[in-house]
Amino acid sequence: MTDPFKHRPGLEQLNAMLAGTAPGTLGIRITEHGPDFLRATMPVDERTRQPFGLLHGGSSVLLAETLASFGGYLCLDPASGQQTAGLEINANHLRAVTEGVVTGTARPIHLGRTTQVWEIRIEDERGRLVCISRMTGAVVGR
Repeated sequence: MTDPFKHRPGLEQLNAMLAGTAPGTLGIRITEHGPDFLRATMPVDERTRQPFGLLHGGSSVLLAETLASFGGYLCLDPASGQQTAGLEINANHLRAVTEGVVTGTARPIHLGRTTQVWEIRIEDERGRLVCISRMTGAVVGR
């Protein structure tokens, strides 16, 4: 796939956008964007674990949706006034994590005029798949 990103703000700018939001509160940090992916990390700690000590599935979904939403944002021309809004997200939680950091990588599957589909893979520090997710977003105008 050719580079779908219409603009590439710096990582500092992207992470500043997370301040004061749910992703920022959970410690999510955008770490890299390449020609066809966006990557972020999230700590597995008291903010992201469920009461039984495991990474909360909702935290994984929040990481996945954050990546897909930011990816969608990067694929749109900032001058267009368009943005993406999540229509549907699903997740399969495949491996338990109790500590450390997980890394999510989002890649576009479909970038249409009115919809986008993103696949998000979340892995533990050993590179083992923890969660696989897919999000469909609507491209909406002003």
